[in-house]
Amino acid sequence: MSFRFDPSDGLVIVRAELTGPDGIAVINLALDTGATRSLVNAGILVSIGCDPALADERYQVTAGSGVEFVPVVTVKRLSTLGMTREGFSLLSHTLPPSSCVDGLLGVDFLHGTSLHIDFRQDVISLS
Repeated sequence: MSFRFDPSDGLVIVRAELTGPDGIAVINLALDTGATRSLVNAGILVSIGCDPALADERYQVTAGSGVEFVPVVTVKRLSTLGMTREGFSLLSHTLPPSSCVDGLLGVDFLHGTSLHIDFRQDVISLS
């Protein structure tokens, strides 16, 4: 199954559905093959009943601004690009208001799949 992306966004942005104990959120994630773990804005996680403030686990993240320890939250389901992961762990972080995405889709979601990005036809497929 193939999905279109808009090259004028500058990023490869994919729509995703995130399910928690209190609801569902449809979000935009930047596909980031340089990110080891997937990450979602903390406010979205709170809105579906996955409060990062209650997380038992923290994960060390190295970014341009330095090293941080961010909460790890497990959602019921993350679905995108025709694939669903149940009981999926996400990093929680507050993204700047100027961010055009709700988080990052990292390689942890992609393990065991074949990813193809066609920049001539602006389509992405995951199988």
